[in-house]
This record gives sequence, structure tokens and C-alpha cells, in this order.
Amino acid sequence: MNGPPGAGKSMLATRLPSILPPLLPKELLDVSMIHSVAGTLAGGSLTDRRPFRAPHHSASMPALVGGGLRAKPGEASLAHHGILFLDELPEFQPQVLDSLRQPLESGEIIIARANHRIAYPARFQLVAAMNPCRCGLANEPGFACKRAPNDKCMAFYQSRLSGPLLDRIDLHIEVPAVSAHDLMGAGQSESSEQVAQRVIKARERQKHRFEQLGWPDITTNAACPPPLLEQIAVLDAASTALMQQAADQFRLSARSYHRSLKVARTIADLDGSQTIKRLHLAEALSYRHDKQDRAIA
Repeated sequence: MNGPPGAGKSMLATRLPSILPPLLPKELLDVSMIHSVAGTLAGGSLTDRRPFRAPHHSASMPALVGGGLRAKPGEASLAHHGILFLDELPEFQPQVLDSLRQPLESGEIIIARANHRIAYPARFQLVAAMNPCRCGLANEPGFACKRAPNDKCMAFYQSRLSGPLLDRIDLHIEVPAVSAHDLMGAGQSESSEQVAQRVIKARERQKHRFEQLGWPDITTNAACPPPLLEQIAVLDAASTALMQQAADQFRLSARSYHRSLKVARTIADLDGSQTIKRLHLAEALSYRHDKQDRAIA
């Protein structure tokens, strides 16, 4: 999420657990074992609420991915089956952020020491928030940055994030500032309970689909391997033409292609659709970082 200070990015992230389905029994056991090893299982109590970890941007690499003298799990493993929220993303050390690239792909973190080697599970949902520049106001109308022209100030600040890391983030959204008039308005809104029911139904569709295909251990589209993706994300002629256009225009990598299909499949599941329609794929592609503000016809 990219937007000015006070736009509600952190608030949106902290509300995300309220719309996620509870942990499955196997997931609950996995999460409990990790927290037990880390010594963070409060009073030995168990909960089916998904983990939410939000380390400070000063966190070291061992704190984030694990390590230290006893090779304990880090925040990424403590967020297993839950959410890892990184606020003020560019303020993290670049080397610390890049240490997340491997677990984002494999779902586990391997800590190697001279006398032992430990693998901790780390299949988390990464959520990040950042300002467009260090002062956060580069996109505000009439604002002129004192450091440099606004576009250069933004480019310098965002250059702290590596391209491979951004390529692993599926949804890039702009969060505009909220005015006092917006807060005073009595607009209609959807409750977290209503959204949660829609999410639960989509998760159930995904779980049932993978069970029918003989992959009961896979419960979400995000964990779907590329060979199986061709079976669950079949595109019609219109969607295929759109994907070909996007691949040429955005120069999509193989990772971007597969991730776009997974997002489109999830959007279709949320919409209750058995097939991926052109509208679902267009929405998935609109969230890609690769688009660089270029439009799709």
C-alpha cells in the first residue's frame, strides 16, 4: 500500500485478520509448535486466530528471518499461516528485506550454522505500507519537495526496494488521503463480518478444488505449483488475448505471469465464478508493479 501519512494504510493492515478464516486444525498445530519453540506461546494457550506480526523497521535480519545463538524462529516464521506486516517498508535495511525473497517463494526459512541446520516453515501473507517519499507528500497537489523535484525524491526513496522483492508482491495499490469531509460523510460501508463470509466461501472453493484434483495439502491458490496452475486457471479466448497483450506491454516475467493467474483465479473465487473471465484477469493485472502506470486496452 502506497499513500501519504494518515491515509489509513496501517489501520487497513491491522484489520486484515478480522476478515481471514480461522486456522484449520493442522495449521493451528503448525503455528502452535513454532511459537512453542520460540517461547512465545502465552500460557500454553491455543487460538485459531491467524498470527499477525508487525516488526519495527529497525529489526535486524536474525529478528526477521530467524537466527541468533540458538537459531530461534524469526518474525517471518512466527507469521506462518498469518500476516507479516512491514510498515514504513523503505525504512527497513535493504539486506533485511531481500532476505524475505527466498521464503516468499518456498514457504520456509533455512538457518545454517557451523554445527547444525534448521528449517522453519514461513508461509505468510506479506503486507507492506509505505509513503511515496520520505516526507510522504510528493503526490499532494501544489507540494514542492525541498530535497529535489518530486519525481526524483520519490524515485530515490523507492530505490531502496529491490526489483526482485517488488516482483514477489502481487497487489500494489494506491491509498489516497482521507479528508475530514470524507470522515463526516455518512456513507454506506460493508462490515468485516460480511467480508469475512465472502473470504471463507472463496477459501472453501479453493480447498474443495484442490481436493478434487488430488492435492489435499494445498488449500489456497497462492500455494498452487505452476504445473497445477494450468488446470485451475484456464483462460478463455478473450482472457488469453489480454494476457498476451499484457505480457508484451509489461514484459512480464514467468513469476509475474504465474502470480497474475493466481490472483485472477482468487478474484474469480471471490466473485463466485467457476471460470476466469476477462474482467477478473484485467483486475489482477492492474495490481501488478510491472505495469508502471501504463494502461491496458
